[in-house]
Amino acid sequence: MGFTARKSSWLGLASAAVLALAAGSACAADQVETPGLYVYPLPPGGLFYSMHNDTFTVRVRKPGGPWRDLYEYNAKVDSDGPSDVSVVQFDFTGQVEIGVRKNNGDFKRVEVRPASKAIRHRVENGIVLFTIDKPQNLSVEFDGDRLHNLHVFAGAPIARPAPGPDVVFYEPGLHAPAGGVFPVKSGQTVYVAGGAILQGVFKPEKVENVRIIGRGIVDRPADQLVVQNSKNVTVEGLTFLTPKHGTIACASSSNVTFKDIKTLSNGSWSDGVNVFACSEVTVERAFIRTSDDSVAVYATRKSGVGDTRRVRVRDSTFWPDVAHAVFIGLHGDTKARNVLEDLRFENIDILGLDEDDPEYQGALAISAGDDNTVRDVLFDDIRVEQIEEGKLFNVRTVFNAKYGTSPGLLVDGVRFRNIRFSGAGWPSPSTISGFGPDRPVRNISFENVTIAGKRLKAADPAVIEIGPNVEGVTFK
Repeated sequence: MGFTARKSSWLGLASAAVLALAAGSACAADQVETPGLYVYPLPPGGLFYSMHNDTFTVRVRKPGGPWRDLYEYNAKVDSDGPSDVSVVQFDFTGQVEIGVRKNNGDFKRVEVRPASKAIRHRVENGIVLFTIDKPQNLSVEFDGDRLHNLHVFAGAPIARPAPGPDVVFYEPGLHAPAGGVFPVKSGQTVYVAGGAILQGVFKPEKVENVRIIGRGIVDRPADQLVVQNSKNVTVEGLTFLTPKHGTIACASSSNVTFKDIKTLSNGSWSDGVNVFACSEVTVERAFIRTSDDSVAVYATRKSGVGDTRRVRVRDSTFWPDVAHAVFIGLHGDTKARNVLEDLRFENIDILGLDEDDPEYQGALAISAGDDNTVRDVLFDDIRVEQIEEGKLFNVRTVFNAKYGTSPGLLVDGVRFRNIRFSGAGWPSPSTISGFGPDRPVRNISFENVTIAGKRLKAADPAVIEIGPNVEGVTFK
C-alpha cells in the first residue's frame, strides 16, 4: 500500500480514535485494526495545527499490513538557533516498518542514529523505509541536517491500569490545571493516556508510592516536574516538548525512577534530569535532547539538601546541543561538605555536543565544587558520535565563581571503561586537574577507551591533558 492519504483526513481519524477510546482503552481501536501497533489520538482543536510540523510525512505498519499515519509534533531545539524539529511516537510489539517522506526538496543521504543501533534503511520512490523489532528512540537525518531532523520514539506498550479509588486518568485531549500544577497524592497511580496533552506539570511533594505513567505529551511546561521530599516514585513514558527550562528533577528524595522519558528543548537552564541530594535514583531508556546538561547530579542544590548516593543512569540516548551529557558535583553545601558517591552511567549513546565555554566543556564531566567529595563513579559502554566543540572528558576540583562558594574537596575513583568516540568534530583535549594540593583528583582509570579508532594508552597531550594535583591515572 502506498502513501496516498492526505493530511486533511487526520481530523476524521482523530474523531474515530476518540470514539474508540470512549468504548474502551486508549488503544482499543488499534488493537482490533492492527494487532501489536498502537497509534494514539491527535491533538484536539486548534492544537492540531499549532503543534504540527509538516517537514516530513511519517507512517508505520506491521510488515505487509496497512500504513498508519503518525502525527508529526513540532519541538524547538538548540539555544543557538532555535531550530524546529519533528517528533513522532507510537508503541508496538513484534516488528514494524517505518516510512518517512521528506516533503520539501530532494536529498542524497540519510542517516538513522544512534549508529550503534545499526538500522539499515532503503529508499523507494523518495520514501525512506526501515524496520525495527524492539523499542528504541531514533533520529532520522537528511543530508547531515541535525537541526531539522525527525525524532522517532518507538516504545513498548504501557498497560492501562484498572480503575480504582487511587487511580487517576488523563484521557486524550487537552488538560490545563489551574496554577499549572496537577495534584498528586500518596499511593496514587496517575495514567496519562496517549493523545493527552498536558499544559502543566506534576509536583509530587512529600508523597510515597506514586506512579505517573503513560504516553501523554507535556506541552511547553513553564516549570520542571520535581519529585520533592518523597520516596518510591516512578515517572514513566511521558514526552516533554519544548520545556521553558529544565524537564524533570528529584530533590531530597529516595527510590525514584525516571523511565522512558523523552524531552526536547532549547531554553536556558534546560537540563534534562536533575538529581539534587537524592539516593537510589534510576534513569533508564531516556532520550534527552536539551540546550543544557542531559543529566546533572549534584548534592545540596535548590530544594535538595544533603548527599547524593547510588544513582544509576543506563540504556539512554543523550544529545546536549549545549553543555554536558553528564555533569557531576558542582553544587553542594560548603559548611556540610557533601558527598556524591556510587554513581553509574552505562550503555549510553551521545549523539552530539557543542559547548563554546571552556568552563563547561566535557561530554562526561565532573567539576567538584562547594567542598564536595565525588567518589566511586563508573562510566561504562558509552558511545560518543560527535563533538562539534568541547571535550570528551573533564574531571576537576574547581572553584566556580559564578555559582560556587568554595572549591571542591576531592575527586577519587573514577573509571572510564569501554568508551568509544568516533573522533568526529573538532574537540579540544580532555582535562584532568586538581584545584590544589589539598583538593586533589586521584585514582582515575581509562580502560578500553578508543578515540577515532585508536586506543588511549597514555596521556597523549593532543588528546588528554593531565594538570597539577592529580595522582593515580592509569590506562589499560
